[in-house]
Amino acid sequence: MTTRALLRRRPAPTENPGDRWPLGRLFAVGAATLALLAVAAIWAGGVALSGLTASRAVLLDRVSPALDSAQSLSVALLDQETGVRGYSLTARPDFLAPYRTGVDAEAAALGELRGLLDTPDLSADLDALVGAVQRWRTEHAEPTVAAVDAGAPVPDPEAGRALFDEVRTRADVLLGNLAERQREARADVSAAAGFLQGTAVVVGALLVLVLAAAAIGLRRTVLQPVSDLVGQVKAVVDGDADRHIVADGPREIVELGADVEAMRVRILADLARVEEANRRLADQGQELERSNRDLEQFAYVASHDLQEPLRKVSSFCQLLQRRYGGQLDERADQYIEFAVDGAQRMQRLINDLLAFSRVGRTTEGFVDVPLGEVAAAVVTGLETTRAELGGEIVVGPLPTVLGDPQLLRQLLANLVGNGLKFHREGVPPVVRVEGTEQDGRVEITVSDNGIGIQPEYDDKIFVIFQRLHARDVYAGTGIGLALSKKIAEFHGGTIRVVHDEGPGATVAVTFPAPSDLPEELPA
Repeated sequence: MTTRALLRRRPAPTENPGDRWPLGRLFAVGAATLALLAVAAIWAGGVALSGLTASRAVLLDRVSPALDSAQSLSVALLDQETGVRGYSLTARPDFLAPYRTGVDAEAAALGELRGLLDTPDLSADLDALVGAVQRWRTEHAEPTVAAVDAGAPVPDPEAGRALFDEVRTRADVLLGNLAERQREARADVSAAAGFLQGTAVVVGALLVLVLAAAAIGLRRTVLQPVSDLVGQVKAVVDGDADRHIVADGPREIVELGADVEAMRVRILADLARVEEANRRLADQGQELERSNRDLEQFAYVASHDLQEPLRKVSSFCQLLQRRYGGQLDERADQYIEFAVDGAQRMQRLINDLLAFSRVGRTTEGFVDVPLGEVAAAVVTGLETTRAELGGEIVVGPLPTVLGDPQLLRQLLANLVGNGLKFHREGVPPVVRVEGTEQDGRVEITVSDNGIGIQPEYDDKIFVIFQRLHARDVYAGTGIGLALSKKIAEFHGGTIRVVHDEGPGATVAVTFPAPSDLPEELPA
């Protein structure tokens, strides 16, 4: 299918991108959802961790220390009972020491218990125990100690044993309830730990689900539409130029697809214009080829069919001038001179046209040309002209370029010859030839101290048959600089006029580096 046929096809209808959510909104909704889930997860984790911390604090900071203090209190009460009973039997003061230390230990344990018990039931158990201890101490322990100290009969031991059994019973009740409270606290800790673990599992599972949902959503809303768009673009690049680009997904991707489709249409339009231009170029190329053949035919005709008659005319005119010069009247001699001069100018013009038309069209014959040697040969060829004018030709160091030696010699001969020809009246001409190399390019400048070139004629002087002066003032065919331009362009270079301060003109020719020279150059 041609490009024109593709352009005639109507583009596929596309959905209005404004109806789609943009990527920013999709990501904002997703981010807000993730943020809410994260806040909920953090809150649940905080609640679970707070419960575990509180349960551990109750167990470790209150219940377990309270149980230890209750056990210390029970031991202190037993020490007191043992001390009183031993003292009543032996009346030895050292047997009363456990009673004294037990009283101190009891006070310390009671102080700790008062600050640790966290329920009214346990406080009531402690109060009952304290009451039983007070009855045992006031009704048995202190009277017994006082009786032994006074040497009087001690109170009934059985009554004291009964009172202490009540103390032991109250202590066992307190210890049992504290042990039960400890089991409850441990159960609370285990439950809080389980809740925290369950919360972590739920949060982790929820996070995995959310990430999976986000990945699936990202793939469906972004990655898959982009992949589909890339596939369509690749199909177009691979040659399916009639495929319409239709994108799906968020607004940005749909808009990108629309832009790519518009670019595809523009490229097809550009291709159509390029095809048309190539067709015209091919036609012009054929016309140029035909014109070149005609030019070659003209060169052949000029070199054979025109040169021979012209030489005969010139020879016979010169023969007439030599044989009959001075024998005819003055006007006849002038006519003969005009004929000889016209024939010679015609021969020079034909030779210049031949040189102009024979400039090659490929670089296959290019070799390394030392421009210094070429310039020396040019100076030798122009020695007679230089001597007649009393001028000077100064040649500086010149580099080596890749090119056709004969054409480069013709180029330098034209430029140096012009420098000698267009001199100022009464001023000996001085022509300088210099060369420089910079950034892989070679520039040759030919400057003189002659009449110079006005800037408005910079382009005109390189056009064939264009002259700035009358033929009787400065001789020439008007082809020299046009030929020089063609030679420079044939070598991939350029030629231009450089305007400097002072008299004279400077023409600069720039050549590319040998590696930059193309295989085919325009004629």
